[in-house]
Amino acid sequence: MALLGLDMGSTSIKGIVFDEAGEIKAEASIPFKTVWHENTAEADAEEMWSAAVEVIKSVAGKASGIEAICVASHGETFIPVDGDCKPVYSAIMNSDNRAVNESQFWEKSIGRRNMYAITGMPLHPMFGINKIMWLKNNMPDVFASAKMFLSPADYILGRLGARPLTDYSLACRSMAFNINNFDWSDDILKEAGISKNMLPQCAPSGTSAGKVKSDMADILGLGSGVKAVVGGHDQPLSALGSGAINEGDVSDSAGTYECLAMISDTPKNNDAAYEYNLNSYCHAVDKKYITLAFFPAGFATSWFVDEFCGEDRILAEKEGIPLYQYLSQKIEKEPTGICVTPHFIGSCNPYWDMRAKGAIYGLAPDSSRHKLFKAIYEGLALELSLNVEALANVGTKFDCIRISGGNGRWPFSVQLRSDITGKIFYTMDTTQTVCKGAAMLAGIASGVYHDYEDAVKKTVHTDKKFEPDKDISESYERQKAIYRTLYPSLEKVRGI
Repeated sequence: MALLGLDMGSTSIKGIVFDEAGEIKAEASIPFKTVWHENTAEADAEEMWSAAVEVIKSVAGKASGIEAICVASHGETFIPVDGDCKPVYSAIMNSDNRAVNESQFWEKSIGRRNMYAITGMPLHPMFGINKIMWLKNNMPDVFASAKMFLSPADYILGRLGARPLTDYSLACRSMAFNINNFDWSDDILKEAGISKNMLPQCAPSGTSAGKVKSDMADILGLGSGVKAVVGGHDQPLSALGSGAINEGDVSDSAGTYECLAMISDTPKNNDAAYEYNLNSYCHAVDKKYITLAFFPAGFATSWFVDEFCGEDRILAEKEGIPLYQYLSQKIEKEPTGICVTPHFIGSCNPYWDMRAKGAIYGLAPDSSRHKLFKAIYEGLALELSLNVEALANVGTKFDCIRISGGNGRWPFSVQLRSDITGKIFYTMDTTQTVCKGAAMLAGIASGVYHDYEDAVKKTVHTDKKFEPDKDISESYERQKAIYRTLYPSLEKVRGI
C-alpha cells in the first residue's frame, strides 16, 4: 500500500509517497512565492493549490496504488475562502506580523496569562486569530466575502473535495483553540467578534475527511476511492515522524525555523513555561501534548551563503559536491569566538520579541567568511541551548534529541549542537519527517498500522549518534557566556 504525505511549507509544497515500511517511493516539491513588504507577508492561495496539484500529479505518476493522502501544514497562516473553498483573498502567511494592535487587544480583554492558560500560546501578532481580526478591522469587504478561514492543510482538503476539517494541533496555532476541552474557545471568539461557523470543524489528527472526489482524482492521476486524511501542524507531525510520541521524548526539526518539541501527557502551560514563552499545545498523537521552543534559523544560513559564498559555490560545483558539504570542509575545530544571533525576523523562544534583529559580535581581522559560516551555526546551537534549558526546566529531564530537517543534515552542525547543548543527538534515516508523519497518519486511518506505536515500530529508524565531546564543550564556555549577554545588552538599541 502506498501512502502520500503532503507538506504545505511556507515557501514550497512537498509530497512524498511511502510504502508500509516507511521507505520513500516517490517525491516531488514545487515552490510558490511569498511577497514580503515591511511587516506583511502574503502568498497567492491559487498558486499554492496549483503547486499542490502538480506535486500530487508528479508523485502519482511515479508510484502507483496511492490509498490515502494526509496533509501537514505550517501554522499561523490562514486563507479566507468562499462557500466553494475558493480563496477570496491572499493567504496571510505565518511570518506576517501586521496584527500588532490586535495582539495587544488581548492584554485588556482576557489577559495575557489567561490567554496562555486557554490556548498554550503567548501573545504574538503571527497567530491566526489576530490576522483575521486585522482583516475585519481594516479590510471589511474582504472579511464580509469570506465564508470561512482555513489553514493551508484545511484548504487543500477542501479543494480535493473532502471536508475542510482542521486538526487540534493546527487549530491551536490560531490562538483561539481551548487546549483543555479540544474545541474553539467561545470566550476568545466572542471577544474577537468572529463567529464559530467561520472556522472549520475540529477533529483529531488521522481522522478521515472523506475521499478525493472522482473528477479531481482523474485530474491528479489518482485511482478512485483515495482517502483524504486530516493531518496537522508540521512540527507535531515531524515529531511523530521522528518517533516522538511518549512522555519525555524530544525531537528537533531544524528547518527555516528550528523547533524543539517535548512530548507530555498533559499541557505544560504552567507559570515556568509562561515565563519562557513556550508554546504548549495538542500533539498529532491523540491525547498527548507537545511543548515547543523555536526560533528562526534558516533565514540566517541562507542569507549568509547567498550573499557571501559565491566563490565557494563555483568551487563546490567544480568538485561535484553540495555547497554546504564544501563549506563544512573549511571549518576549523576550535570555537570562532564570534557570536551571531539568528533573529532575522525577530526572536521567538525564549525572548519572544519581534523587535529583535540579527547581530554579530566579535569580528576581528582574521574573521574569514568560512569562520563566519561556522559562527552562524554556532549561533544556532547557542540559541538552541537556551531552549533546551527552558524545556528541561518546565518538563521531564531528557538526555537525547532526535533531529531531522534540512538545516541539520550536515554532521558538523549536529556535532556542534551536541557539544554546545551537552545532549546526545540522533539523526533520522530521512530528513523528511513531516511527510513521514503525515503518511503514518494516513496509514493509521487506513488500517495499515494498528496505532501510533505500531506505525513508529514499522517505519521510524535512527541513523547516526552524536555525543558531546567534553573538551570541545568546555572550550565553548566563554562564547556561551558572551552569547547569553548579547540579546539583553541590546535592549537600549531595540527601544530606539
